[in-house]
Amino acid sequence: MNRAYLAAALLYMAAIFALSSLPGSAAGIPPPWDKLAHFLEYAVLGFLLGRGTGQFDLALAIAALYGLSDELHQAFVPGREASILDWLADALGAAFGAALSRRPAGASPTRR
Repeated sequence: MNRAYLAAALLYMAAIFALSSLPGSAAGIPPPWDKLAHFLEYAVLGFLLGRGTGQFDLALAIAALYGLSDELHQAFVPGREASILDWLADALGAAFGAALSRRPAGASPTRR
């Protein structure tokens, strides 16, 4: 367990919550680009949680459940809506980020 990554993940989750609290007109990312934004946002969270917990499955579960709670939260924000497609993008991004976190720090993509 790496507490620095876990602390960063908690701060990042607070930032996600704050951004999700903005009215829909303030979000400003039109479809279909919003799905890419969701993917990237949760890839970062999955990576931080993966490094923090050291466990792919746990990182993915936490990030995916947080994405679900975020979508439910948005259902109560004026101008926003809950979307299963947004949550799917969140979960896929979380899986990607958690998978990346399994690479050793400083590892290059190709070895020669």
